[in-house]
Amino acid sequence: MPSTFAGPHNTLRKRLAFPGINSIIHLMLKLFINTYVKFFFLMTPFFLLSSFLSMTKHLEISRRRRVAIKATLAIIAVCVTLLLGGQQIFDVFGITLNSFRIGTGILLFLSSITLVSGRTAGPNPDEGHDISVVPLAIPIAVGPATTGALLVMGVGLGSMAEILVGVAGLLAAIASVGTLLFLSGSIERLVGRQGLTILSKITGLVLAALASEMVMTGVMGFWGAHQP
Repeated sequence: MPSTFAGPHNTLRKRLAFPGINSIIHLMLKLFINTYVKFFFLMTPFFLLSSFLSMTKHLEISRRRRVAIKATLAIIAVCVTLLLGGQQIFDVFGITLNSFRIGTGILLFLSSITLVSGRTAGPNPDEGHDISVVPLAIPIAVGPATTGALLVMGVGLGSMAEILVGVAGLLAAIASVGTLLFLSGSIERLVGRQGLTILSKITGLVLAALASEMVMTGVMGFWGAHQP
């Protein structure tokens, strides 16, 4: 499976140059699933859900669901903007892709440590404060590590087919997270706060693996670029 963080999807491009419909569909499906799974976990859905429950405990169900919908739309706007604007941001600041992979991997690893060690839920804002954009969308769902991963992926998606499939996978991941928020009350009754804590720790382990992949890809790319 081609890595979402490993740069341009050369295999897919070769298949597109010499089309075989079954091969194209298979590779696009792999890219979609890869993108979906990675960004679902990158948005730390169960920690986000715990924070959402903590910050909306005083709200009625209808208002809580409105907050969930607004937060989901905010996450979509931020993520798609970062994904499509990745190349422009790299060009402006003159940052190499491999250097950014290493830095993002380190941030992601730090995020995984806080999840595994059991960080507390987000702050409780004053009643009446709109929490859908800040802090739910930013920085809980789309923090520094997720931002970096989106930028790296945006640079790695070269063809229009890759961009469309990548955006579709990202939107599917956000929709899944939004569904968790929308059904937060039912999920809390089903698994309990302790269950959410356990799921957050498992998410942290997945993030640690993704961080290792990003750092190693960046190091190998950086090393290869400086070899004679």
